[in-house]
This record gives sequence, structure tokens and C-alpha cells, in this order.
Amino acid sequence: MKKLLLRTGLSFIKLLPGLFVLSGLPAFSQQLALVNPPPAAIESAVAIRPTTVTLPQETSHRFWDRENRILFAAVAASSTADFAVTYSNLQNGGRELDPVTRLFSGSTAGLAVNFAGETAGVIGLSYFFHKTGHHKLERIVSMVNVSSSLAAVSYDRTH
Repeated sequence: MKKLLLRTGLSFIKLLPGLFVLSGLPAFSQQLALVNPPPAAIESAVAIRPTTVTLPQETSHRFWDRENRILFAAVAASSTADFAVTYSNLQNGGRELDPVTRLFSGSTAGLAVNFAGETAGVIGLSYFFHKTGHHKLERIVSMVNVSSSLAAVSYDRTH
């Protein structure tokens, strides 16, 4: 039971970046609207002069910069290690504890597609964050995936 909870927790960590994106979507649908504003509100709105405020801009960078290439190489390496350990575990009579990966664990090709898709998903989500200007999240996605994959590898090796 303890193993199942730990492995399920690790698979939940892999889903966190997607949950962050989905939880932010309702914020984009909100807008301020005044329906039949009182005349005093119109007069005060006209009297207010907009001023320009300069906010500190986050420095932009290329998506395939040195840091991202290193992070994506680490994502690919940790996913490969996770695949190898999972494959070895399944060949020796073990069972997959991650419910998502369990769907693909019936064949070697299915397992490989799962881990390759995970890597591609991390790079795609990082690109989405890069394009929307969330450069810190762009890098955090890779770091979280590497951490969860390495935690799964170490758990599998010790048990």
C-alpha cells in the first residue's frame, strides 16, 4: 500500500504542470464591464488621465538557449533511465504502480511511446510557457519532470 501511494504521488507530480495551466485558464475569461453606469462614474472616469507606467521587463531569450538544451537533455536522460528501470522491473515479474504508465506497459513499444510522449509533452509545455512569457515556469516544468523521474528510478532501484 505504501508503494502504491508513493508511486501514485510521483505520477501526480508529473501532472502538476498541466494542472497549473488548466487552473489559470478561467482568469483569461474575466473582464470588467459597467452596465448602465451612473453619470457620476462617467464624469470621474473622464476626469482621470491615464499615465504610463513602465514595469520591469523580464529579459527575453531564445527557446533553444544553452540552459533549455541542458534541461531537455536531462529530461530525456531521466525519462530513458525511468524507462529502463521500469522495463527491467516488468521483465522480472514486477508491476507498474503508475496508473498512467500501466496503460502502456503491455508491450515494450507502448512503454517506449509513453516515456517519449512524456518527454515531448514537457518540451511542448515549456514552449507554451516560453511563448506566453512565463520564462520561469518554462524552466520549472523540466526541473519538476527530472525530479519526479529520478525519484521514480531511485524508488524502483531500492525496492
